[in-house]
Amino acid sequence: MKAKLETDTGRALYARRKQTVEPAFGIIKHVMGFRQFLLRGTATVSGEWELVTLAYHMKRLWNLKLAAG
Repeated sequence: MKAKLETDTGRALYARRKQTVEPAFGIIKHVMGFRQFLLRGTATVSGEWELVTLAYHMKRLWNLKLAAG
């Protein structure tokens, strides 16, 4: 990681995370309060994560619809 961040391209790619990936996880953790999985096992955790992301996307679409008027 240190070697990647020493290049201009690596710094630019890492900086883009703040705009794309990090806000979604921050909202899921802080606003929606999802901090840990309640189930165990790959299949059940996968299903739980799908429900969490579905709720996130529904919330986002609702807010976009309200903003559009």
